Amino acid sequence: MALDPDIRQMVFWLGYGAGHGVSVVLPPGGPREPPEIPTYAPADLVARLQKLDGELTDDLAVVAALRATVDSARCWQEPDGEDVVARLREVAAALHEVAEAILSSTTAAGWNAARGVEQWAADWRAEGDTSPLPSGARSVLVDWDRAQRDEERRAESERPRDPHANWSGTWWSVPQTILSTRGRVKDALELVEDSAGWDAATVIPVRGTGRELEISSRHDWAELCRAYPLAVTASRRHDWFRVTGRDGRWLIPDWPRIAEEWDAVHLTTFAYLCAATTLIAIDAEYATVIGGWAPDSTLWLTDVAREWEGPRQQWVRLSGSDEWIREN
Repeated sequence: MALDPDIRQMVFWLGYGAGHGVSVVLPPGGPREPPEIPTYAPADLVARLQKLDGELTDDLAVVAALRATVDSARCWQEPDGEDVVARLREVAAALHEVAEAILSSTTAAGWNAARGVEQWAADWRAEGDTSPLPSGARSVLVDWDRAQRDEERRAESERPRDPHANWSGTWWSVPQTILSTRGRVKDALELVEDSAGWDAATVIPVRGTGRELEISSRHDWAELCRAYPLAVTASRRHDWFRVTGRDGRWLIPDWPRIAEEWDAVHLTTFAYLCAATTLIAIDAEYATVIGGWAPDSTLWLTDVAREWEGPRQQWVRLSGSDEWIREN
């Protein structure tokens, strides 16, 4: 859509025609009759997609698209018009070809890489904050576990079982208060699900070693849930039904138990793009969703990560822009 305005227009109106697009707003004093709506078929969109070629490997375009993908990830609401159009069979087939081209870009070459030695943690508190890295991971996970189980019990008794009910709750599947790091500074700042619109951050250099588990596919995540299951059906039922259309039983990983065997868990960018915010089957009864995580992100489940000798960096977002600049 960013590369071709015609594609952007086709996606908008195809989504609108499917009942998922943005409403057409008439200007004050304008005509009483709605404007004529362009008519497109999925085949028109497919034809335009097939004309995209070398532009798909442009690194700036790929990075911008990745940023937009993470920014628009939602685990608490129905698919929007763009999602509906992308799921059309013929459009999805054309997007497979687009994906193949993107994967040949220089940027995508590192999407399957394991965690690097040097990592970065973004501290979104007051600019120039000198607080130490979060510690006490075991205590954090114990509190997280208690909160999940308490919410599940309350949800089981208080929330309606009808998945269509207008109810929302916790939708993420990883602890949000545990130390999380990224391999690149810009990724720590720009690739954030459901960001709060922060415009300043302190970026802290981190190094850590230990027993590390790699999540490089949806199968790895399903296996993690299968090996360390935590039932969250009642607390996730409504949000994840809206996202996936599935009415069934749900699991997420039991992170305190995982911490008994692993010090860190790393999600590759490729696994994020293939699996996050989508339905992941575990078995005939259970399924799961990756929500609230981020590409190339490492969760530190024990206190093996430390701030290293590199200086902390102060970054600010340019006003009215997605671009971040370093101040020191």
